[in-house]
Amino acid sequence: MKNIRFHSILFLLFITCTVQAQQFTASLKGFVKTQTQQSIARSTIRVGKINLSTDENGYYEIKNIKERSITISVSAVGFQNLSKTIVLKTGENSLNLELTSDQKEIDQVEVFGRTKAQEVNRQAFNVTAIDATKLYNTTLNISSALDQVAGVRVRESGGVGSNFNLMLNGFNGSQVRYFIDGIPMENFGSAFQINNIPINIAERIEVYKGVVPVWLGSDALGGAVNIVTGDRFKSYVDASYSYGSFNTHRTVINAAHTTKNGLFFQLNAFQNYSDNNYKITVDVADINTGAYKEGVRLKRFHDTYHNESLIANIGVVNKSYADKLLFGIILGKSYKEIQTGARMETRFGGWHNRGNTVMPTLKYKKSDLFIKGLDVTLNGNINLGTERNIDTVHARFDWYGNRKDIPGVGGESSYSMYKYKNNLAVANAILNYRISEHHSISITDVFNSFKRKGSDEVNPQNASLERAKLSQKNVLTFGYQYDVKDRYSLNAFLKNYHQHNVQGASEITKDLSKWGYGTALAYYFTPSLQVKGSYELTVRMPTPDELFGDVTTYEGNFNLTPEYSNNFNLGLNYDFALNSLNRFAIMANGFYRNADNFIYQRLNNNQTKYISDNRDGVRSIGGDLDIHYSHSNWFTAGVNMTYQSVVNTQMYEPDYTGISPLYKKAMPNIPYFFGNLNAAVTLYDFGGKDNKLTFGSSLQYVHRFWLYWPLLGGTDEDSAKRQIPMQLALDGNVVYSIANGRYNIAFEGKNLTDNLLVDNFSLQKPSRGFYLNLRYFFNK
Repeated sequence: MKNIRFHSILFLLFITCTVQAQQFTASLKGFVKTQTQQSIARSTIRVGKINLSTDENGYYEIKNIKERSITISVSAVGFQNLSKTIVLKTGENSLNLELTSDQKEIDQVEVFGRTKAQEVNRQAFNVTAIDATKLYNTTLNISSALDQVAGVRVRESGGVGSNFNLMLNGFNGSQVRYFIDGIPMENFGSAFQINNIPINIAERIEVYKGVVPVWLGSDALGGAVNIVTGDRFKSYVDASYSYGSFNTHRTVINAAHTTKNGLFFQLNAFQNYSDNNYKITVDVADINTGAYKEGVRLKRFHDTYHNESLIANIGVVNKSYADKLLFGIILGKSYKEIQTGARMETRFGGWHNRGNTVMPTLKYKKSDLFIKGLDVTLNGNINLGTERNIDTVHARFDWYGNRKDIPGVGGESSYSMYKYKNNLAVANAILNYRISEHHSISITDVFNSFKRKGSDEVNPQNASLERAKLSQKNVLTFGYQYDVKDRYSLNAFLKNYHQHNVQGASEITKDLSKWGYGTALAYYFTPSLQVKGSYELTVRMPTPDELFGDVTTYEGNFNLTPEYSNNFNLGLNYDFALNSLNRFAIMANGFYRNADNFIYQRLNNNQTKYISDNRDGVRSIGGDLDIHYSHSNWFTAGVNMTYQSVVNTQMYEPDYTGISPLYKKAMPNIPYFFGNLNAAVTLYDFGGKDNKLTFGSSLQYVHRFWLYWPLLGGTDEDSAKRQIPMQLALDGNVVYSIANGRYNIAFEGKNLTDNLLVDNFSLQKPSRGFYLNLRYFFNK
């Protein structure tokens, strides 16, 4: 009897355990990334008999797992295999996997385990993606990183916080649009520009040359820059501080935390400060004695800049109703002293401006909304911040810093304490529907609204300043894509542009409308050899600054008309290995741009400010080449070069009889040949396991070019002052990473040869400087 009871109990326990085992079910999801948090697309994951690949963001999800204990294996080309045994709980489980780079180069043409930056470069568009994670231990900002890209030339008017002009394949300024995670940056304010955003904010930077993809939905004429911050939905802290020459301080803190139930918190904060008191070489006249000297070496004395910015987001991720739903705020403030006008001959000692940014934001993204294949992205923000132009010092200054007061009331440029709001709002919506595996259609709509209104307490009689200046722009895009992975792809799109402008002073109203269209195609001879071409008839509406001015150094021109251009690109990408140690990557691109009503920048009539004008036409033709080489895992080198011919095609000039002598002549103040050379050596396990010591250097070259039209003043040797001389800037750095990148120390030297570097209208850039950067990174 006891045996029967004993066996009955065992049988019941067996049945109970069996039922419980049958009832157990779990799911597992997460991301596969590198140790520097770069997504690894198309990596292979195996759990028992289940095999799958991560998506383009390195994300994977396995459902209906019946076993409590499983072994998960991950593999990707270029990385060491990883296996982990874990015990699951009922319901959802999360596991993020980090792969270590394989120090052995694989002699194989077909590459499957590509990073996200590599995947972006394989689009049909003429695009270059920068892996920002490799630059986290530097003091670079976004614009400095862009200056290393083939076809790109960033031209600055000075040091930290100075005005900048990015040139891309011959087009520049507002002809190139900027985005952050696909959201236009036209309304981010003076405290949040690409020349003061640290590189640590980005995961990668995408540079689209000429033709811009549908999902950006922009009216860019010459291309676009998209800063991708990345969806690192995990807990991490990334903090750095640097100090260097000219009393320059930079601080960056990035942190995020995701709870088990998907609640997400994110904080990005950064600060820049510099006296910008670097040495310049100028001709000086003493304001008191009149004594004149040429080529005097002295320091700038009124060029302090600082900005503080904070980005905070809170919301949920990976929910049934939203992949991402975030409410956020962007806060920032800036202070900028104005040392010079458009040329070095003009100097100031009291004029400055201040600004702040207060911007609520909303971000929403959902894949397979309502029906499978329908992906929706919605973004919105509005800048409620203010700007202030302060010019009340009635005096004159010389380059020695001497001051000479002037009787009466006035300012250095125009007596002003103008306080105003540039209220800018942006809303964009992206709908993408995957009809089938190879076909998809999309609709993108981007709406921008600008309203400037203010008052000047020292000029209350100037009522025109109080009348609102208004500009509203909408870009609607329809797109179609046909794609066969690693074989060929085709993109076609149609755009409608509309802008409504109101000039506050005269209350004149203008409505502008245009249509554009384009296509991009790519063909793969092999998965590693790609040929691609693209074309777009693109339109760009004038910006608010071009129409109304920027209050300080930019004069408005309300008579500007939209510019449009026929843009052609032809490119080749080839990634190959000579053997197990030596690998090359080549990107070559040719371009042709033919623009009408071209908006270009010139000096105004009294040579103190910039102003924009239309020209009948400008043609740009050229090409760029980018070659990267790696030997094993310890040596890398790269070189890129760009040649561009930017020619005036306006046949007749106002108030001139006959064909203009400037017809088919090179446009002035535009570099036509430039390039970069870089190399790095890495020593692994230096001073201990998982430590790394890297020595790097870069050399930037810009050939001399004409500052003015060479035909209007002669081209002989005596006209040297009419040219911007050859630029040669040598930088170097040493980076020591400890404990697999948790602790990092970097020492940088910029412009090591202390060359005279000049740029926009010969405005001089910083002399030799040295910087120390400390960084801490932790994640789990």
